[in-house]
Amino acid sequence: MNAPEQRAEHETLDALGWSAFFADQLGPNDADLEPVRISRVHRSRLTALSTRGVVEPVLGPNIETSQFAVGDFVLLDPVTAHLYRRLERRSVIERRASGGSAPQLGGANIDTLFIVTSCNLDFNPARLERYLAWSNQAGIEPMIVLTKADLADDLSFYEDGARALQRGLDVVAIHPNAAQTVASLARWCGHGQTIALVGSSGAGKSTLVNTLVGATEEPPQETGAIREQDAKGRHTTTARSLHPILGGGWVIDTPGIRSLQVSDLADGLDVLFAEITELAARCRFRDCIHAHEPGCAVRAAVTEGSIDPQRLERWRLLQNETVQNDRTKPRGAGGQAGRGRGKQR
Repeated sequence: MNAPEQRAEHETLDALGWSAFFADQLGPNDADLEPVRISRVHRSRLTALSTRGVVEPVLGPNIETSQFAVGDFVLLDPVTAHLYRRLERRSVIERRASGGSAPQLGGANIDTLFIVTSCNLDFNPARLERYLAWSNQAGIEPMIVLTKADLADDLSFYEDGARALQRGLDVVAIHPNAAQTVASLARWCGHGQTIALVGSSGAGKSTLVNTLVGATEEPPQETGAIREQDAKGRHTTTARSLHPILGGGWVIDTPGIRSLQVSDLADGLDVLFAEITELAARCRFRDCIHAHEPGCAVRAAVTEGSIDPQRLERWRLLQNETVQNDRTKPRGAGGQAGRGRGKQR
């Protein structure tokens, strides 16, 4: 019996992550239906958690499993297990890989996205900013988790660098000691809370998931070695699933993302680059791109030293990329992650 099955036998709905957001979507016709949460998406079937334990929803002839994400809440007939409908998501992460068209669902109804990076050559501000914009747009609270902190010659370099990426961003450095790691992240892993992890290969995501889940007969994720010359490794996570974690929460581990194409991220970028967004309102021209235009308040701030020129260049690159990808994206390829739900700070 795996970990989700063990805990689900004694769960209440709120322990599964249920809240007023979902309860408000229920109508009189739903009184006899049972809310369950998707814990695994297979090629042709779904697995879900209910207050009674693990269930397998029965799908209708026109329902594809690709329409669902791990973490979704759906309504079932408690007798036949027939799936009637999926409830609206409070948040969802999805991506369109380079060269791809259809978005891939990474998880739904997530409270916090742990953006995992190690204190070595893996630490890359430009890549971290992509994840942050993605999280902002999805309506998920992001935070940076610094792994291998015990090996860093200057930990403050990584902590300060991470905090400078976005206003009010939480940054936590973790160490190999499992008890210390669990305690450091307890604030985001409490009763009914759901987290997800993203990051490059070799950053320690699978090790962190196993630590948060605790001792089980079979760890949820395999771990792999990294190459010392570039601090990179191979992705060991190949499937998405929902796992109970110490403290009463849940974790969705997402398959490794080697490339993240940005599109539909306008609001997410505004939150990420708030210092640029705010100054842009003072530029002489409404469509100023902060390059060579006269009366540019952002360029003036760069000259004065209050905005990092590399930060401005990364903003410009991401803006150009999201505009270009929006233009080339096939019609109908959008999703909830592009609805402007980034959190304001």
